[in-house]
Amino acid sequence: MIEVKNLTKRYGTNTALNNVSFTVEEGTIVGFLGPNGAGKSTTMNIITGYLSATSGSVTVQGKNTLENPNEVKKLIGYLPELPPLYMDMTVKEYLNFMYELKGVKLDRKQHIGEICRLTKIDNVYTRLIGNLSKGYKQRVGIAQALLGNPPVLILDEPTVGLDPKQIIEIRNLIKSLGRNHTIILSSHILPEVQAVCERVIVMNNGCLVADGATDTLAHDLSAEHRIIARIDGPESEILQAIRGMEHIVEVYSLGEKEKGVFEISIEGEPNYDLRRNLFALLTRKGWPLLALRNTDLTLEEVFLQLTSGDASHAAPAEPAVEVETEPENTEASEPEEAETKEDAEK
Repeated sequence: MIEVKNLTKRYGTNTALNNVSFTVEEGTIVGFLGPNGAGKSTTMNIITGYLSATSGSVTVQGKNTLENPNEVKKLIGYLPELPPLYMDMTVKEYLNFMYELKGVKLDRKQHIGEICRLTKIDNVYTRLIGNLSKGYKQRVGIAQALLGNPPVLILDEPTVGLDPKQIIEIRNLIKSLGRNHTIILSSHILPEVQAVCERVIVMNNGCLVADGATDTLAHDLSAEHRIIARIDGPESEILQAIRGMEHIVEVYSLGEKEKGVFEISIEGEPNYDLRRNLFALLTRKGWPLLALRNTDLTLEEVFLQLTSGDASHAAPAEPAVEVETEPENTEASEPEEAETKEDAEK
């Protein structure tokens, strides 16, 4: 569906993207993660045709973005971080304007009505966009991206400024859209990516540093330096002995799991496999090792580990929340036929 090959973007001597390559299969939802300046928005702008690459190529459904820019743009619905809205238009005027601008061939009334109901903006259909809350403006932005039913949706921070209830609604909307669309979702909110995306691409300093399934990426990047051991022996002596080992970062007890048997969480230094030394210690002490398992990093820990060179720019795990109330549904829920802005003013 989407193929990015050796993508590089330079601004003078500064490299914004450095030889980035990945593919996105049809019908998948992919999360783009990275600190500010990592290259996420630059990549999205190149895929959508709003920016040209210094070198490399992007194809969408086999069409090259440089050779067939107009055809590619019809295949993509794009929501930038700041939605392209006109504050002096009503939602109705704006969606009809964008319908005309995109040259959509579907039945106007039915198509716009379906999108409004899907994004839950039918109750603000005749209100000025400038008078809407930030959350509703974001919904209108998503609605314009859906005009024409493009097979690909690219969403840059789609839940910024939404209250918790609306965030859940938009997440559910994105998941449902993923059944009929290929979606690339850029976000700095890690729980959002975990909740919505099937795959994660992590960017840092213009480079792709990780790419994998959301539920296995943390496991794949976890090493043998973090384990949980179930040991038969005196708890305090076990903790003291393990803390005396070399290359140990943290040791604590998870409690007694059966009589005289304790689960101990042990973290060693990165890239240090502590299992052999632990086994040797327990053998010397005569404490039977009944079970041993790895503990995976969380996605947040993976993100911080991969972007540690720019850790000061790492975004918080949860967004600032803007709480807003639902507008009263004083308008008809079924959007009316399109009318021009001049007619509306009359």
